[in-house]
Order: sequence, then structure tokens, then C-alpha cells
Amino acid sequence: MKDTTPNPSWKPRTRAIHAGTRRSQYGEVSEALFLTQGFVYDSAEAAEARFIEAGPDEYIYARYGNPTVRMFEDRIAALEGAEDAFATASGMAAVNAALTAMLKAGDHVVAARALFGSCLYILEEILPRYGVEVTFVDGTDLDAWRAAVRPGTKAVFFESISNPVLEVIDIAAVADIAHAAGAAVIVDNVFATPVFQDTIGLGADVVIYSATKHIDGQGRCLGGVVLGTRDFIRKTIEPYAKHTGGAMSPFNAWVLLKSLETVDLRCRAQAATALRIAQALDGHAALARVIFPGLSSHPQHALAMRQMEQGGTVIALEVKGGQAAAFAVLNALKLITISNNLGDAKSIITHPATTTHQRLTEDQRAALGITPGTLRLSVGLEDADDLIADLHAALAAAPGAA
Repeated sequence: MKDTTPNPSWKPRTRAIHAGTRRSQYGEVSEALFLTQGFVYDSAEAAEARFIEAGPDEYIYARYGNPTVRMFEDRIAALEGAEDAFATASGMAAVNAALTAMLKAGDHVVAARALFGSCLYILEEILPRYGVEVTFVDGTDLDAWRAAVRPGTKAVFFESISNPVLEVIDIAAVADIAHAAGAAVIVDNVFATPVFQDTIGLGADVVIYSATKHIDGQGRCLGGVVLGTRDFIRKTIEPYAKHTGGAMSPFNAWVLLKSLETVDLRCRAQAATALRIAQALDGHAALARVIFPGLSSHPQHALAMRQMEQGGTVIALEVKGGQAAAFAVLNALKLITISNNLGDAKSIITHPATTTHQRLTEDQRAALGITPGTLRLSVGLEDADDLIADLHAALAAAPGAA
């Protein structure tokens, strides 16, 4: 197969369409889908040699690698500006691999407290079970990071924009603190997307995505990816992931490859609509808060605009009147879908306290800024005016909206 190496001068949108392309002898235009779990060898000696060291475009087993999956890895790495990538079965498989592959008993990790519920489970429940010490901090407080990171700290972990209340972390500042102590910086960049932020350029050593979100962007399949240096990906992540079974399927990799062709256009359109919605709802009588990094009222607005090109595609709304009022709004929506995914072409809304973060105690949710009235809105590709009209009509159903 022919390997199309990306031109260093290509802009991100071009890399997202052409990078990593491998064409077979048939010269297909659309990327080939290699639905196979195994590969054959010309001889016993060839099999032996490949198990000792597989060369470029030599494969052993789909759990170890696959041509379609490799195209996705190369393309997302080119888009992110990373040396290499390893694709996983889901976003949480990527988070688990990035943390677990590099940690052992006695290691110390510092993490932001505001995290997705499953990420918190890994850090609160799984890693301590195997002797890893985890310290949680307020991710927006640089003094808290300085106090928690110590000589010998192995890694720091945070979401660049937290789920669901959209706290923005100063990546460069936290990276400076971590690197001074010799710690690796691991960033879950789902909300900022690979379109809006140069996370590695800001100091991250490892970047994680749930490809299920904006990268697919159309609600079709699960996927995740870990990005970093070639040495880290191939010597730390790959051995762990291939032996523990978290590989991405070739079919999902093919879907995600095709999605990368439009990720720039989709995310920019969604972010522009999200800003219009946030501006339209800001100050609404039924809302205690509208949280969106693109609004000047956001506590880290200046930082967000310095780190990102746009404010992202997700808005947090706090409905006055708690859970009952929030549920009334959800149930009155006609266009926006109630679901717990995000980054989709369809606008999606959820109530974090009873869905994505329901495992947490009330006190834990309060510490993260998740109230009974909090709603997380992922803005899709519908017309902005239609979405605004749907939200205004639904907010009118909230008790005391008038």
C-alpha cells in the first residue's frame, strides 16, 4: 500500500482529510476498510520475523494494529500535531490506558477535581486500589497545583474544559508546574476539540479524546485515542493496550476517518451557534446562570480566548427552581434531544446530577458546581434560530419563569 505522507505546510483542515492515507493496489479514493482480525504470512520464517519486530505496514492481529486503524491514528496525530497515536475502543479506554500504562504502586498523581464521573471513578477507586496516591485540587487554582505537585509526582491529569460546568484550566501554567517536578501532563481535551486548541503546543505531554464525541460527531460509534510522543505511544501505551484488549475496531476506525474530513467545519459551525444561544439566554429570568467560555461573564473567559479559537460547543445552564424546574424544561423541549452524549450533529441536553454524575454524593456534586438545576447543552448543527426558539419555549415552562 502507498503511504501518503502529509506535507508539513498543510493546514489542519487539509491534514484532517489527507493525512495518513494508505492506498492499496486498487488505488481507491475512499479509505479502504480492512475488516479482518488476523493476517497471513508467506512463510513460517516470515511469521517469526514479524513477531520479533513488525515493520511499517506489517500487521499481526487486529488487537495489535490494523491498516484502517493505523490510518485513523496517523490522521488524528497529524491534526493534533502529535508524533503518534493509539486508537482505543472508547474514550474511557483511552483515559484508562493513558493513566494505568504509566503508573505503578507508590506513584503520585495530581488531578483536577472537576472531572467526568467515569474519570473520577478511575482516579478515586481503581488507581488507589493498586497503590497509586491521587491528590485532587481545584483545577482553576494555580496555587493549589503548586502545593499538591511535589518532587516525584508522576503525572497530572485534567480536562482542559471540565464536564459539565466548563471550568477552563490554564494548560501552560499547570504544565510549567508539573514539568518543574518532572511530572507528565495528561489532558483530556474532549470539550476543546482538536479543532480549537493546540494542546501539545501549550505544554501537554499526552492528549486524550473520546472520539465518540466531536470526532465522530454523528452518534454512530464508540472510539478513543491517546496522543503523544512516538516513544510514549509505542513503548508505554501500545504494549498495555494490545495486551489488555482495548483496541479500536476497524469498522469504527473507518467511520471516524470519514468523520475527520468534516470535523473542522462541523465544530466551527456548532461553536458559532453555541455563542449565539449563550448570548440569547444570558440574563433569562428562568436561569440563575449561563456558563459558556465564549461569554465575557465566564470566570476564565480571557484564558479561554487565549487558549482556544472559539468558546466550544457546550453550554451549561442553571435553571432556577432546582431539579423539578430543570426537568420541566427538559420535558418541554421539542427539537433538542434528551441524551447523555455530546459533540453530536443533533443538539443534546442532559441533567448531570441524575445522569453523568449521579454516582457522586450531593456534597461532591456541589463541590464541582453541579446543582440540581444544572443542565448541559451540547449544541448541534441545526439552525440557531430554531434552537433558540425551542429553548425559549421550554424555559417558559419552568416554574416561576415569568
